[in-house]
Amino acid sequence: MSIVTPSLAKPPTRTRGAGRLRGQVVYLYAFDLAYDMQRHPLPILLGQRVSVFQMDASKRSPKQLFFYRPQMVRLPPVEKFAARGGLVRMETVVKIMPVGALSISVRVPFEVADLRELVDFHDLRFQGGGSISEDARALGEQVRQELLPYLITPVPQLGDVEAYTAFCIDGPLQSVYAADESDTAVDISAEQWLAAHRRDVSAVLTQEEDPELLSVQEAEESSSRYFSYYQDDLCVIDWDAALVVDDPREFDETLYLMELANVQLAELEAYDRILDDAVDNAYRDLKRNGSWGARKTQRGLRELRVDAARINDELSNITKFFGDWHSARLYQGLASRFHLADWHGSVKAKLQAIDEIYELLHADSTTRTMIFLELLVVVLFIIEVARSFWH
Repeated sequence: MSIVTPSLAKPPTRTRGAGRLRGQVVYLYAFDLAYDMQRHPLPILLGQRVSVFQMDASKRSPKQLFFYRPQMVRLPPVEKFAARGGLVRMETVVKIMPVGALSISVRVPFEVADLRELVDFHDLRFQGGGSISEDARALGEQVRQELLPYLITPVPQLGDVEAYTAFCIDGPLQSVYAADESDTAVDISAEQWLAAHRRDVSAVLTQEEDPELLSVQEAEESSSRYFSYYQDDLCVIDWDAALVVDDPREFDETLYLMELANVQLAELEAYDRILDDAVDNAYRDLKRNGSWGARKTQRGLRELRVDAARINDELSNITKFFGDWHSARLYQGLASRFHLADWHGSVKAKLQAIDEIYELLHADSTTRTMIFLELLVVVLFIIEVARSFWH
């Protein structure tokens, strides 16, 4: 996959500025709820009717479109006063993943004159205290409580949230050109716009209020991974934030790919911790109980390695793509930024360690069984010899 990087030092020569930017900031939060959940359709959640998420096919995808379709609810809009700004309107969507995960997306519309104003939206805080991430966590706990009858081996409480922020700007973008002593607004390509605003885009992604403080290297690194399909669309991906320029009707597909990658990251982190605890507990039980506790430890490891292998496979299946098209390239970029391959490798390595411990315990158990049988044969032989002498 090749990524073309626009020059940081050569913006379009006649561009004087752009008009106001409109769009929405989308906050994505992923939580691990349980080992698994029942596959029954949910009728009602949070007082709202549950529906199935649908993705419209477009020219960006092949005819045989495959997308994982979770159950979802759309909550009524809520308005609050931001700590640095005025009234903001929040629209929340909750998606339930059968792999035992929860994804919450919150959309906040904006209209700004300069990209730098978007830095305040990274972790939106409200007047009187609290933040949008704290509200999402409280909502996640409420969902967990309602879903308890459907969850298989639920977590006792929500762990760390995996958060991602997407700054979605309505396209097409425009620039103002000076022609015959008059200003003319014309559409420009998204890649031209990125070249002209590279440092500002990097500042938004890195939550840096003063773009001039960023080095050339950091500005290039933060905005180096970008993808474009049409002249007027663009998606710049960083490790905890992204900037999307597109027709508002096309946002959902890109945002859903981000949601799935974010859920995968949250689930892989959760299972990595579970496997860490399992390995530590196995060593501790063997040290404390010796051979007598080996059978119980062996049984627990056997169940865990089957469960973890199944979950690892299901996580891969929710982003199964066929062919090389824009959505697949975008997901690959997200997976690279999130280091999903490294997390999969970590889980695989710990599963291998569990396999080795299991095989050692199994071999040890087999050896003890064989020794016991051999001793039993010897005892029976002695008894038979004794009986013959007695008679």
